[in-house]
Amino acid sequence: MAEQRVSQLGLTVRGFTGGPFAQNSYLVVCVETKLGILVDAGAAAGEMLRTADAEGVRIEQIVLTHAHLDHMDGLPLAKRESRAPVLLHPEDEPLYYAAPTQAQRFGMEMEPLPPLDGRLSHGEMVRVGNCELQVRHTPGHAPGHVILVGDGLALVGDCVFAGSIGRTDLPGGDLQQLMKSIRTQILTLSDETALYTGHGPETTVGHERVSNPFLVPDLGGRGFA
Repeated sequence: MAEQRVSQLGLTVRGFTGGPFAQNSYLVVCVETKLGILVDAGAAAGEMLRTADAEGVRIEQIVLTHAHLDHMDGLPLAKRESRAPVLLHPEDEPLYYAAPTQAQRFGMEMEPLPPLDGRLSHGEMVRVGNCELQVRHTPGHAPGHVILVGDGLALVGDCVFAGSIGRTDLPGGDLQQLMKSIRTQILTLSDETALYTGHGPETTVGHERVSNPFLVPDLGGRGFA
């Protein structure tokens, strides 16, 4: 479990890592109201739910950044225990309903996923108690990939990592789209913005802008000139 951080918005953001892919899922909570959301529901979903229960947090929504197996293999449990609506961008619905095929590809078994309850769209606001996070559509790693952006923070799924970017060799991946998403939706944020990633440690926009080898031309990346 990652260290809890309090954002300028009055939110706490805590990461939980689990499973063979070491995937990060996040419990995001409004400090004032004790209402929260889950951002992705990977193998650490049980730990997130136990933490929420112990702290008196009510989970109001489960937001999926995208529909790859490692970001939703704990979703059946999360849905069953929280009864919260599950939200996904519509362009990732085919991947969502192909979860059994994804599991088979990696030699894994997976409990059937619950029906989706709602669709995310670019620019809409996701409420977390008295706070809000903006949905931004960031295709490239997956067709319906989204990030959630607030003042001083962004939950970026598998769009960008500390020192790397999301892979684009899976079905629906597109490197040009991914680079455009990073350029227009992430690197336009302030350098101080904390990036909570789907794998690996937290980073910042400023750090990735000058040190990520996939983004900086002098380090061998494509760059954005």
